[in-house]
Amino acid sequence: MLARVDYATLDRPGSPIRIRLSSTVARVRHAGSSTSARDVEVAYARDKKVYAVRARGVVLACWNAMIPYLCPELPDAQKEALKYGVKVPLVYTSVSLRNWRSFHALGINGASAPGMYHTGARLEMPTVIGGYNPTPASPDDPILVRMTRTPCKPGLPARDQQRAGHVELLTTTFETFERKIRDQLARVLKDGGFDPARDIDAITVNRWPHGYAYEYNPLWDPDWPEGQSPCEIGRKPFGRIAIGNSDAAAAAYTDQAIDQAYRAVKELVDAKAS
Repeated sequence: MLARVDYATLDRPGSPIRIRLSSTVARVRHAGSSTSARDVEVAYARDKKVYAVRARGVVLACWNAMIPYLCPELPDAQKEALKYGVKVPLVYTSVSLRNWRSFHALGINGASAPGMYHTGARLEMPTVIGGYNPTPASPDDPILVRMTRTPCKPGLPARDQQRAGHVELLTTTFETFERKIRDQLARVLKDGGFDPARDIDAITVNRWPHGYAYEYNPLWDPDWPEGQSPCEIGRKPFGRIAIGNSDAAAAAYTDQAIDQAYRAVKELVDAKAS
């Protein structure tokens, strides 16, 4: 945790694995027909310049809804399938407090508030690793509070609720967040002596308009036959291009992202061997 990182070593010539940071892919296409091309050309932007590289195979493990724009040669049915999932918006807010006496006085480490702007507020679990130990020794010590918000619009189908949440997060000012946070903590912790003007040191709002992968909801989504769900159609290999990301599993968790990465790489290896 306390070590300094030399990011340049991630992209050294001669290394068997190179990671190029701050490089945004803008286009992916086969160098010829998708059925016979030996290479895939990838164009990416870095430092206000555009570069092109070629590879024998490419895994697109990005947000799946962007793939039709990056790779317009895909079949139309596959493009539509990749666009089906609508990312779930999410907000993680961190509030730095001068102390946590109010929590201690109330005998709580957090509170759920389903009807308020953030659905809950909880003392952050300290991370103790490698010489880094922010664990507060007493209620007089500084601490972080984690607050969570999942913006949506009740009454709409799930995907439409998430689209409404995207718009909300892209248009809500920080001032609105700050006012809601101060008001909520003041109301939840008032009986513990909390004063937002005195006790709040800093606020960080991490908003993810496009946060979690879309998971199928039996209330709104069809009961597709095996192999016909959008994620299954969307992740089909296309020539020398394979598709990964947790979107390709319609599940928002690390294990699914790993499984989809394994599948995508295996598809390229198998195609090369055949």
